[in-house]
Amino acid sequence: MKNKRDIIAGSFLFEGISSSQLTELSKISVVKTVRRGETVFFEGDDAVGFYMVVEGQVKIFKISLEGREQTLHIFGPGEPFGEVPVFHGRPFPAHAAALSKGKLLFFPRTEFIGLVHTNPSIALNMLAMLSMRLRRFTTQIEHLSLKEVPGRLASHLLYLCKEQKGADQVTLDIPKGQLASLLGTSPETLSRIFAKMREEGIIQVQGKVITLLDRERLQAF
Repeated sequence: MKNKRDIIAGSFLFEGISSSQLTELSKISVVKTVRRGETVFFEGDDAVGFYMVVEGQVKIFKISLEGREQTLHIFGPGEPFGEVPVFHGRPFPAHAAALSKGKLLFFPRTEFIGLVHTNPSIALNMLAMLSMRLRRFTTQIEHLSLKEVPGRLASHLLYLCKEQKGADQVTLDIPKGQLASLLGTSPETLSRIFAKMREEGIIQVQGKVITLLDRERLQAF
């Protein structure tokens, strides 16, 4: 694993801050190791600090009264999570759990806010990141509320294609069960849609690798 300073320097959240600021952030951060499936925090826990993924993936999710899980976000290396409640002092509004064995950096709330007061550029970076994340979340809500499940899957595959900068091929970065939760459906329904798209010659599936054979039909969804 890289040292803490290099990890922090490589994150979009802290892009462009000075060498001395990186050193201060490194001093207050704590490395935490997580097991697959381990809860990082529960909804309602006090937001005593926020986290950044170093290795592995973390999902942010809600659980309905009926016990149904809805994934809201999935974060990978270099991405922070749980930072918003830290600023307004309220509890975490959702659960966070590790999707795989990994490592996190923890930034304690009191020490971090002290750094922000003396280094406003950190706050500006956070505003830019939160704005980008809000746009992504707005798109997700639109897909969940206005599109049927095939349309949600089609949009997600096209989004991955853009993010991964692949011509007509994407790699699923999360298990299909988690993808189903992210798209607001069941694993069984998602499997049926994958099979239907494959049978109709729209996509080809080889494990985690999805080839987009007919992008026009996929966009039509």
